[in-house]
Parts: sequence; C-alpha cells; structure tokens
Amino acid sequence: MSNDRSTEDRNSEQVPAWQPVQIQRPTQVSSSAGLTEEETSRVIDEFRAKIYPRSVTGIFARWRIILVLFTQVIFYGLPWLQWNDRQAVLFDLAARKFYIFGMVLWPQDVFYMAVILIISAYGLFLFTALAGRLFCGYACPQTVYTEIFMWIERKVEGDRVARIRLDEEPWSFRKFRIKATKHILWIAVAWWTGSTFIGYFAPIRELGSDLINFELGPWQWFWIIFYSVATWGNAGFLREAVCKYMCPYARFQSVMVDSDTFVVTYDKIRGEPRGGRSRKVDHHELGLGDCIDCTVCVQVCPTGIDIRNGLQYMCIGCGACIDACDQIMDKMNYPKGLIRYTSENGMLEGLDNKQARKRLFKPRVYVYLTLLAFFIIAFLASVAMRTPLRMDIMRDRGALGREVPGGLIENVYRVQIINMTEEPLDLEITAQGKDLEKVRVRAGDSDNAVVKIAPFANEWVPLVVQVPLEEVKPGLYDLQLKAETLESEGLDLKAEEKTSFFVPN
Repeated sequence: MSNDRSTEDRNSEQVPAWQPVQIQRPTQVSSSAGLTEEETSRVIDEFRAKIYPRSVTGIFARWRIILVLFTQVIFYGLPWLQWNDRQAVLFDLAARKFYIFGMVLWPQDVFYMAVILIISAYGLFLFTALAGRLFCGYACPQTVYTEIFMWIERKVEGDRVARIRLDEEPWSFRKFRIKATKHILWIAVAWWTGSTFIGYFAPIRELGSDLINFELGPWQWFWIIFYSVATWGNAGFLREAVCKYMCPYARFQSVMVDSDTFVVTYDKIRGEPRGGRSRKVDHHELGLGDCIDCTVCVQVCPTGIDIRNGLQYMCIGCGACIDACDQIMDKMNYPKGLIRYTSENGMLEGLDNKQARKRLFKPRVYVYLTLLAFFIIAFLASVAMRTPLRMDIMRDRGALGREVPGGLIENVYRVQIINMTEEPLDLEITAQGKDLEKVRVRAGDSDNAVVKIAPFANEWVPLVVQVPLEEVKPGLYDLQLKAETLESEGLDLKAEEKTSFFVPN
C-alpha cells in the first residue's frame, strides 16, 4: 500500500471486520441544513455499535490493576472486619446507627455526613482541576467493574480480534458454551458484589447464613437482586454508555479544567500530518509526522473515542491510549510521548512536564486546597472533641405541672440518653434551677435518679422532678438537667440540657 493513498480510499475497501478500523473524520454539516437520512442512520449506527477494547500493557495499565485490587479488597473485605465483637463498619438503618470502627453515628450526627460530602466534593474539584478525570479512569465503580468484567471476557473469549470473530460467526454449541461461561462468571461476580453491598447494612456473617438457608427478608432479597442485576448490566452491557450518556460528571468536567490542566493529550504538532510508512524510511522527508495512523489508540480506548481529535467529554483519562502509543513508538524507534499526560499549553508551547506542572497551581487550586484542608481539620477536630454522652428532653404534654400528695409540685419529662461508648454506663441525673431549691429527681419507678445505659444504646427514661409547693409561686422556672457518670465508673462523662419547670395556679 503506497504512502500517498488517503485514509478515505483505504476505508472504501471491503475489509474483514476483525481488522483494525480506519478512522474517518465526520463530515461537517450545517446546523441550519440538518442531517440527511443517511447521516442520521450513520449517527444511530455509531450509537449502537459495540466497542471491542483491545488489551494493553504499560505503566497506566499496571496502575489500573493496582487500583482495581486496592478498591475491591476494601469493598469486599471491610464488612468482614470485627471491632470489639461486632462488625467494624455497619450502617444499621433499622436501629438508626452507623458503626465505623470505634465511632457510632446517630441521626443527630447528620452534620458529619454533610461535612464528609463537602470534603469529597472539594477533593473531586481539586483532582479534576489538576489532572482531569483521574477518579473516572482509576477508581470509579463503573470503571472498576467494567475492568473486572472485561478481564473475564478476555480470559473466556480472547482478545479483541477473537471476540469480534466470535460475535460474527453463527450460533453453535461452541459459541453458546463460551457465551454461557462468560455470563455465569459475570453473574457470580455480580451476585457476590450485591451480597457484599447488603453486608454493609445488615450483619454480613448472619446474612451469609440466612442467604444459604433462604431466610432473608423481602427487602434484603430485593436489594441483593437489584444491585447484582445493576452490576451485571452496567459492567457487562452498558459499559462505556454509562460514561458517555449517563454520567453527569462527564458533562460538567469541562468547567473544571482549563488549558493548563494535565489531561491525556495527543501532540498534534509532533504527530501531524499522520500517515502510514515503513520503519526504514525517514518520515520527515516524506512530510509526515510521528503518528503512523495505526488506530491502536482507538482500539484500546474503553469508550471508543479517537484522542487525536482532541479532548472529549467521553474520555475517562485512563491512559490506555498512552500505553498503546508508547509501544508503537518503540517499534518505530520514535521517542515516546506522542500521547501523554500534559496540558494543552504544555503541548502547544513545547513545555516539559516540570514547566507544565508549575502552571497548574492557579488561584482556584489554592482555594480548593484551602477549603479542603479547612473542612478536613474541622471534621477531625469535631470528631476528637465529640462527647460520647448526649441527652435530649421532651416534656410530658399530658400534664405540664400538677400537685401531688406531700405538698409537692411535679413535672414529668421524657429524657433521651445516648451512650456512644462501648461500655455500659451508670448515670446519676440531677436537676438545678434558678429560684428552685430542694429539687428532687426520680427516674422511672425508682426512688433515685440513677439509670443504667447499655453500650451504644439510645434509651428514653421517664423522669419526675418535684419541688416543695411552699417554696415556689405559680409561673415558669428555668431548669437544668445533668446526667453524669458515677465515681465508681472510672469515667468522667456528663451531659447537660436546659428545660423549664411549670408551677400551675
């Protein structure tokens, strides 16, 4: 094939589908003229076309494997960790408790959840401003499970060419066996993933026994099946469609990157004009750039885009095209880096990585860093100073104040006491108030104000406060209730809450 033949001429030839595709730039169509029927059909076919990513090795492929293993060891292993004879991480929605190692979060701690979400958002903004969609390419669950499912697919069906040939051949016992094996393995991974996900919301050791004996509740069955089917569908079938058409992050990433952000970039200055050639010729004498138009960068892309057309919102920044292009450059004895992580300005101005990195730190990056550091420090400080004992008070609306035998005025309260420690607590409740003397407190049916609260418990205690009638006049008095540990406990914990004491006429 001669070097001066155009890509269009080569694309017009009838070639087997398993051969590398030749990319043809789409014809520009005037928006006022609209699309013809043929052009509309081509767009629809492109949308429906199945992508067959080719396997690739290299530094970025190794990092993807490392991140897949790291994230999945955490996801699958975390629910099995034990902490003081209980599950270390458990989001118990029924009891409204979130166990996170030694800390327990209650509904009153929704503030912490808000701060965690803010930290996650600013972290995402910072990473995107510095290096584009790193999260998408290496840690996003959609990317991670797609990588796992594609690895299974390659092991069962073979690499890109073998998968294309298998899909094109008519159905036979061999094809059915291969496809069935793949889907059985996919469903096994998806089911394991769904069961693990439910293990974060129900004790996973009991869940495993109930699952084997078919004793799960209806909602547990529903969420296991739902999450398993979602994993199977998203990672096995939708794949790049989630990144291209469903993910909102792909749409607004363009407002967080600029010409100095490090992204996967094709060096047009060095690579154009592209074209095929022999390794033995001097391509500069032929007026060609370093790109040999082999389309391997397109074949390895999990979303099927051509990075040579510039940064596109469908690019997840995985770096597969960098590994593939570097291998081609090695074979051609050209310098690596035709496709690399750099900024648009770095590529256009010929900057090295050190010079390009200096331009990363702009005012908005420092703002993100400052806000991120502030919220992290505030979160850690708040958790460190968080009191493990809380008390909330509700008045008995049925009887605001009443006279009882013995010349006493009595108010009844319901006190919620939350023990966030891992030890049972014996608490003494006392009361004091301005202009109130000889205040007597009784908890429940006992004659004293000592209550026992179990570890990680949230208990409502009926509380009776009495004051001699002869020492008060009708009206409303300020009252402060205090719960504190007994000296024998060896702990110095206390909680205080203000309320009022009503004396009727």
